[in-house]
Amino acid sequence: MLRRLGVAAVALLALAAIAGVILYVKGREAFFAPGPSASSTTLAVPKGAGTERIAAILHAGGVIGDPRLFRVGVRLMGMQGALRAGEYVFPAGVSAKGAMDILATGAVVQHLLTVPEGWTVKQALAALAQAPDLTGEAPQGLPEGAFLPETHAYVLGESRAALARRMTAARDRVLADAWANRAADLPLKSPEEALILASVVERETALAAERPHVAAVFINRLRLGMRLQSDPTVVYGLSDGAGVLPRPLTRRDLESDTPFNTYVIAGLPPSPICLPGREAIRAVLDPAASSDLYFVADGSGGHVFSRSLAEHNRNVAKWRAVEKAAKTR
Repeated sequence: MLRRLGVAAVALLALAAIAGVILYVKGREAFFAPGPSASSTTLAVPKGAGTERIAAILHAGGVIGDPRLFRVGVRLMGMQGALRAGEYVFPAGVSAKGAMDILATGAVVQHLLTVPEGWTVKQALAALAQAPDLTGEAPQGLPEGAFLPETHAYVLGESRAALARRMTAARDRVLADAWANRAADLPLKSPEEALILASVVERETALAAERPHVAAVFINRLRLGMRLQSDPTVVYGLSDGAGVLPRPLTRRDLESDTPFNTYVIAGLPPSPICLPGREAIRAVLDPAASSDLYFVADGSGGHVFSRSLAEHNRNVAKWRAVEKAAKTR
């Protein structure tokens, strides 16, 4: 009798083992099988969420079909402490295993804020204040030229203040690198002066190829003690830092008494007049080899350069003829 019971017990254990293997195999297949989502899904996992909470979020978002299977799979694979908080994109049909791997990589969604070259700090701060998925208020009262204009990445829940600090740090790195590799004998005493002149160059031309040449004109003027006579500096002073006027400049504007009017003041304005980009910063610290002292628009989006005032006046006359012809069309 005891022998029969022993045999029966062994048989039951064998059946249980077989059943366990079958369950394990089927569970593993289900864990690796395509999930129920028919399209790409973006979900956010909050900080401090455990495996159970994560499974519930994935299930509610339609990424996985069985939250218990996900929890067990994560535990069996030893990944319980490896899943990271953040915002993630889960592709259509991703398996529970695939969802787990995505959460373990920490490859969160990157949002983008683009600050164009030549914007003022006021414009950049307004864009920062309106950017979605950030937290907190945008800082106020930052100095002109505070940011590097480019496309900046951020993640869901990052603070606006933190992103502003990174935008400033990016500017500092670019400026420091360009200053360390500057040409010899420039009439610029500090990186801050380089930033100011770069902002003037930025607003004078939108053509990257022209920036070293425009920079050379201003560098030559500074060396000779000539006034920069830059229209964008006048506009900045008259617009209270907005950088634009709703009308063309007048002769009276060029005589205006503002600290930014480089027709009146000698040397550089007291601060940048916009956010200069990488190329403008590099241009003033490594300008083109040129003895030109003047430039004027050529009517096609670029400029024509000259060394003498007489030559410049002829170029100005040509430009005015182009303007006049355009108005009569």
